[in-house]
Amino acid sequence: QVQLVESGGGLVQAGGSLRLSCAASGRNFGLHVVSWFRQAPGKEREFVAAISWAGAITHYADSVKGRFTISRDNAKNMVYLQMVSLKPEDTAVYYCAARRGSDSNRVSDYIYWGQGTQVIVSS
Repeated sequence: QVQLVESGGGLVQAGGSLRLSCAASGRNFGLHVVSWFRQAPGKEREFVAAISWAGAITHYADSVKGRFTISRDNAKNMVYLQMVSLKPEDTAVYYCAARRGSDSNRVSDYIYWGQGTQVIVSS
């Protein structure tokens, strides 16, 4: 079992930055792939970024590539999403999710989810 708690969301102007944090508890967190997803009002949840269990491999959605950076600190059981050059279309609830095995950009492949943190980007 892995429990995930996101934090760091808020209101920011377009062009600004935020860093989201995902605090994990439970056994063998360091063996789990962790991803960030987001869900805007009226839209389906979508993949944002993923990081392998050791942090050596990362993947990003095309919409955030070059602006967002995912990282992790297994010693602290933490995963981060640094977001810069934010756009109004980045407004969403951001979720971290974890799974064993290889990384995936599919919502259905993840069994552990946090409660989400709201990001609002004003124009």
